[in-house]
Amino acid sequence: MTADKTAIARQFIEMIPHTRALNMAVTEIGDGLAQIQMPYDARFVGDPETGVIHGGAVSALMDTCGGAAVMSHPKSPAGTATINLRIDYMRPATPGQTIVARAECYHITRSVAFVRATACDDDAAHPVATATGAFTVEGA
Repeated sequence: MTADKTAIARQFIEMIPHTRALNMAVTEIGDGLAQIQMPYDARFVGDPETGVIHGGAVSALMDTCGGAAVMSHPKSPAGTATINLRIDYMRPATPGQTIVARAECYHITRSVAFVRATACDDDAAHPVATATGAFTVEGA
């Protein structure tokens, strides 16, 4: 992957208003792989009694990470949009811990890219969620 494409993908992801609102940060990107972290924030708690982050915030993180993986794929000529995203929530994220999503664009056609992703807190052996999705390949 060219340095220019990496920089463009990173800049695009970091400029999306919801990624900034959720304090997401790209920690790795390139050649169809992306990693984005979202620090714990009490504003995103879905259950005040447990302090667990709302599934919608986790979903946004995984969707964004999947899109970043597609954008960074060497065969992806331009932008992308989510066609579908299936998320399986395995367990609640541990309150107070950063959630890290990692996505891989493992197959790409002229018009569709396919992605697998996981989201983990400090216990990386037991994911918070896993996802599979399809994204558009724009500009093909």
